[in-house]
Amino acid sequence: MSITLKPEFTIHHTPEVEVQNGNQEGFWHLEIPHGPQGSYRLAQLDDYTSLSRKAFLHKSTLIFSLRARVSNPDIPGTWGFGLWNDPFSLSLGLGGGMRRFPALPNAAWFFYASSQNYLSFRDDLPANGFIAQTFQSPNLPAPLMTLAAPAFPLLLWPWIARKLRLIFRRWIPEDSSALDVDVTQWQSYALKWLEDRVIFTVDDQTFETRISPKAPLGLVIWIDNQYAAFPPNGKLTYGTLANHQSAWLEIEAFSLKKG
Repeated sequence: MSITLKPEFTIHHTPEVEVQNGNQEGFWHLEIPHGPQGSYRLAQLDDYTSLSRKAFLHKSTLIFSLRARVSNPDIPGTWGFGLWNDPFSLSLGLGGGMRRFPALPNAAWFFYASSQNYLSFRDDLPANGFIAQTFQSPNLPAPLMTLAAPAFPLLLWPWIARKLRLIFRRWIPEDSSALDVDVTQWQSYALKWLEDRVIFTVDDQTFETRISPKAPLGLVIWIDNQYAAFPPNGKLTYGTLANHQSAWLEIEAFSLKKG
């Protein structure tokens, strides 16, 4: 289900989820209910769901900021906020949304991933927990990615996947830093995206990287119960996790400034 709200957000969520916009200006409550493994639950705000990837709205220089908190420090699944190119067309196929050709990832975001996740092609960077993360990939033509699609099943063979992971590491520069933050308390987050670097700030913590994603990107704020892992052993796994209690993400004081 999608509902467009101007000028900022489209609400996207699975049927049993409700996203609430409170009376306070810029305040949003995104909550997924408790439920079993095998059932996908998503609450998301974005500004790209109905757009083709080449029509995504954002280019550097851009400053994104908000205040946020979550219900629990160890939520099963993922949540976060920032900018990306939706390379796998929304939730690895687990949830509805506009279908696009796959792409190599470009992203700059504050990202939480529970321990079942391993979202890095590198072995020396944090791949789960709460991190500031960037990916920078070439914008390959969609037909070229389509030609490569028949090779995707090879990722199910760990010994081949390990080799491909080394290739992806060369093609897709990335950087990330673990953040020591009490995410259950209101914190101020800011992301400054420049052509040659990205600067993340959480209260008094700062992480700067020269790995800057390629435009155009879309804005995304979400919480869900999925996981994906491409660890060093090459065993690719993804799916959904059980939530034994509801989980929520709240944001306020949202700001997006260009230039």
